Amino acid sequence: MKIFIASDHAAFHEKNQLVDYLKHHHPNRYEVIDVGTHSSESTNYPEWVKILVDKVREHHVPGILLCGSGIGVSMVANRYQNIRAALCRDEDDAKMCRLHNDANVLCLSGRKTEFKMICQIVDKFLSTTFEGGRHQTRIDQFDNLGEPLSRYRSS
Repeated sequence: MKIFIASDHAAFHEKNQLVDYLKHHHPNRYEVIDVGTHSSESTNYPEWVKILVDKVREHHVPGILLCGSGIGVSMVANRYQNIRAALCRDEDDAKMCRLHNDANVLCLSGRKTEFKMICQIVDKFLSTTFEGGRHQTRIDQFDNLGEPLSRYRSS
């Protein structure tokens, strides 16, 4: 299974560690594709979120995003249609976001989550499948929430 992964500069080191972890601990299970950033030089996370989200939507596979807190990348990713990004702090978050919400993008904090926990969260996220049933009805409603932005713009 392909997995796309991206980060900003604040989680560059953790992203690289995670790529290595997945390649070495699950060599025949995942094809890990690092779409950036490719240095610790300051960058804007929305750029990397867009690249990853485009890949996730095109290939219908999971994505993993990291930034300093995980909050910024999750907020940006969830602006895109058909993306259900979940900021996870522990294995239970990872399990439930997949089981009940069919999350397709995992968001992580490079600064607040120890690397060992990052690995545990990723493993749980990737090994948990969507339960479907009544939860699918809720997922189907995601695209019908809110009002168009144009309604709130002043003339």
